[in-house]
Amino acid sequence: MRNRRLVVSAAVIAAGVGLVPGVARADDPAASDAHGVSVPDADLGKAAASNFSTFTSAAERTVRPAGKGTAQSPQAQGAVAGEPTVGLTAKGTSARGISLGLAVSIDPDAQISAYIEWGDGSTDVFDTYGPTNQTVAHSYAEIGAYTIKVTLKDATGDRGTNTLAVVTPGSDFTPYAPTRLLDTRNGTGGPRTKVPAYGTTRVKISGNGNIPTGVTAVVLNVTATNTNSGGHVTVWPEGSERPTTSNVNFAKGQTVPNLVIVPVDRNGWVDLYNGGWESIDLIADVTGYFTRTSSSGYTPLEPSRFVDTRNGTGTAPGQIRGQSTFSTRFAGQGGIPDDATAVALNVTVTNPREAGHLTAFPGGGSVPITSNVNFRAGQTVANSVIVPIGPDGTVSFRNGAWAGTDVIVDVVGYYRVGSRGSYLPFLPERLLDTRDSSDWKWGPLGGQGYIYMPLSTQRPANAAYVLNTTVTNTHGDGYLTVSPDPNTLSAYEGGWEQWPTPPNSSNLNWKRGDTVPNLVQAGMGNNGIVDFWNRGWDDIDLVVDIFGVYQTN
Repeated sequence: MRNRRLVVSAAVIAAGVGLVPGVARADDPAASDAHGVSVPDADLGKAAASNFSTFTSAAERTVRPAGKGTAQSPQAQGAVAGEPTVGLTAKGTSARGISLGLAVSIDPDAQISAYIEWGDGSTDVFDTYGPTNQTVAHSYAEIGAYTIKVTLKDATGDRGTNTLAVVTPGSDFTPYAPTRLLDTRNGTGGPRTKVPAYGTTRVKISGNGNIPTGVTAVVLNVTATNTNSGGHVTVWPEGSERPTTSNVNFAKGQTVPNLVIVPVDRNGWVDLYNGGWESIDLIADVTGYFTRTSSSGYTPLEPSRFVDTRNGTGTAPGQIRGQSTFSTRFAGQGGIPDDATAVALNVTVTNPREAGHLTAFPGGGSVPITSNVNFRAGQTVANSVIVPIGPDGTVSFRNGAWAGTDVIVDVVGYYRVGSRGSYLPFLPERLLDTRDSSDWKWGPLGGQGYIYMPLSTQRPANAAYVLNTTVTNTHGDGYLTVSPDPNTLSAYEGGWEQWPTPPNSSNLNWKRGDTVPNLVQAGMGNNGIVDFWNRGWDDIDLVVDIFGVYQTN
């Protein structure tokens, strides 16, 4: 099959969290046929909707200055001259954005001014003649809780005030030293028993250890082990409908981890479903969580290689010996600031001499009992990792096997107090499945080809998306690279795009016949388009699910 450059487009997500429709080209750069696949607005709107709460303060709550009467319902007795009221309704529109609706009720011939104090030191004002409904938008510099105060004034002075408490929709990240929350093999966090076929277990998040209540999402490394058949694991917030997406895919006898960023419902629990035909053990390790209080925001980076033991990049050359640890400095290196609190990595183990696991943890800390990558002898396997940076600016990696292995570490972003990328978790939604001819007519992704996906071409505030990528029906060995596209959408539409050069990084690796998932924090670059490269020489099928977005406003 010839190389193909394909595009998947998606409909606009409700309330400003957008996926921008696009076109596709097939076969070669000169091809002019347009191909696309759309995602229903309703589905993506549902995925985003849980972030956008509505806050109200009725007009009857208008408080008058002393000696100027009491609030009176205009609906009950009509608007009375000299007794104006203002009702307030606010709704989140983005990570930091609030849309405020004001219903001002005054005498039809009266003039009045509404002074809006947003609770962050900024103000707006507008004048009205007679009753009016007005909507005013505002973006906060920091996420969190604010009290909006609206004061009505005329020539005689203050005529009434109403207040409204709001919380911005976005969440910031707090790193958490890697900790095991669930292990069905020994009863950590739940019963000491395997999860049955098509059964569900759960793990407590909010209030567990030092994790506070009110968590909106959590970063978990979920591992399926002791598998007696093929299957998949789905992770989702308890209290909501189980999605049709998957987080971990496994075959009989495999131990497979995958990073998951999953919403946490008000009850504070997360559910894990075994979609296999036989029982399995499940392990869940936490490395951080998100709350609606200002903490560390996310900044995506162009994927870059920080460590490669095969050639000595970032550490001494040569395999990491069994039961040994090495540390690499990340703070202050390669675009990561000195005060970064955590890094988003893709960690790959290759050429292992025997089975084992690799653990990433903050430099200078003790080795946790958690694992990030599990491997067999001779296997090349990758996993996404979000890990706190130690006080000395380093991250450590321990080879838990008894024999040596090579380790590769690619950086895709960092977290830092002051970074503006706040997270909006979605209910998972499938964006692309090349196996599904009803939505995607162009078949598998050919060797050395790529799919380009316009996600934020008209939404520059959407800095990065949290996706789960899965490759299946693999006809040969290879690896997947996900990176920002240097072309604009106009270039693709006009046919004058340039063939991109993929970075020297990988997101997941496969052998012929494998089904392999991995979480991807896909930065949007300058043009809001992300590429999915098949770096093998044979066809694969690609599945892409969306789990959330980092927004800067």
